[in-house]
Amino acid sequence: MASKPSIPKGTRDFSPAEVSKRQYIIQTIKANFEKFGFQPIETPSFENSDTLMGKYGEEGDRLIFKILNSGNFFYNKSKIELPESIEELQLNSAEKISLEQRIELNKFTGKISEKALRYDLTVPFARYVVQHQSEIEFPFKRYQIQPVWRADNPQKGRFREFFQCDADVVGSKSLWQEVELVQLYDTVFTSLGLEGVTIKINNRKILSGIAEVIGASDKLIDFTVALDKLDKIGEDGVKKEMIEKGIAEEALVKVQPLFSFSGTFADKISQLSELLSSSEEGMKGVEELKFICDNVADLGLSTATLDLDVTLARGLNYYTGAIFEVGAPKTVSMGSIGGGGRYDDLTGIFGLKNMSGVGISFGLDRIYLVLEELQLFPETVAATSKAIFLNFGDKEALYASKAIQKLRQENIKVELYPDNVKVGKQFQYADKRLIPFAVIVGDQEIASNSYALKNLVTGEQVTVDFDGLKKALLA
Repeated sequence: MASKPSIPKGTRDFSPAEVSKRQYIIQTIKANFEKFGFQPIETPSFENSDTLMGKYGEEGDRLIFKILNSGNFFYNKSKIELPESIEELQLNSAEKISLEQRIELNKFTGKISEKALRYDLTVPFARYVVQHQSEIEFPFKRYQIQPVWRADNPQKGRFREFFQCDADVVGSKSLWQEVELVQLYDTVFTSLGLEGVTIKINNRKILSGIAEVIGASDKLIDFTVALDKLDKIGEDGVKKEMIEKGIAEEALVKVQPLFSFSGTFADKISQLSELLSSSEEGMKGVEELKFICDNVADLGLSTATLDLDVTLARGLNYYTGAIFEVGAPKTVSMGSIGGGGRYDDLTGIFGLKNMSGVGISFGLDRIYLVLEELQLFPETVAATSKAIFLNFGDKEALYASKAIQKLRQENIKVELYPDNVKVGKQFQYADKRLIPFAVIVGDQEIASNSYALKNLVTGEQVTVDFDGLKKALLA
């Protein structure tokens, strides 16, 4: 007996209705990307492993899906004891392995895998910029809407395969780009009817300054990775992880104000200035934040709120300036629905130095869940036809097809039931498809060049000519 078909954990099938709603979100985001002057590109679904590895920090590298090379491979597991599978190691971030084990694992992985599925769209974009630099006019504003893959533990709003919708600008250090990206977030979420989102902002220079002030500059990555988990593991959990990473307990006393920052944006800027007064790097971050926020305040936002979150760290190694994260309205329990930041030298890892960039991403799948929970999808977003022409035979089907052809030229979604079967079965099909109208044509309608139009919601039926039919279906 054949096994029941299934799909891999962390992936999904989408019904016609779900695809229509996803396309509505994508088209809304895309239209606003283009309104702000961004141009589309696409990159391959998989990259060479050395393009991706080492760009996301140790935790990110564990979540990269590697593609096996063709051929058979033998690994002498007895040479050094490792977890049962590479995936088991990747998915268990708490797994502790020795440096010797790590080296052995990397050697083995390098022999059997030279390619990997893309983890995000930003690093492939950096590779694209370097590879095509002679064809690009800088500053280059690009957007990209494609799937990415992560070997993560699936849960609500977190999948192993999901779409990212990115907008980036490279070739400009101007902070006006950050101001525009805040406006872009606000414009997109307002267009989707999702009011009340919070755009959180911080700056990696501020985090570097804090690490410097508390005497933990050499532990910056450990410090930011732990701090970024504040919402998940709480203050005590963050402090425990920092101590485990070798950050002194006396340093945590100095960092205590981070966990209780409050007040207006100006209040928080003032508190940061006091905390970071001895750090040149930290004060530079404060000035950058102040510029962005002052100008956003002058320009105004439609429905979003901009908030300074000094614990926002985003554990990605390549951010060097502003960091963004978008939170859903407080009425919804959901993780971030967008994020991004400034990276001053991401292309440098591929040989193109001093190419500053900044970008943001929209989390399509989480945005979908939020819109669904808040019932914000317009009723017009549907995968179904506006009307179905019933089939009473070849003569009637031909008459109906001529009308269908003209209606489709008017961008009206209509279809013909393909088989001449009992009318009850055809009506039942229309009901299950949630098609609102049925068009009935028989000898009488053909003779009078008319159509019987039945509203399947109210049951009302009227006879109309073609113009009347078109007008009714356009309404």
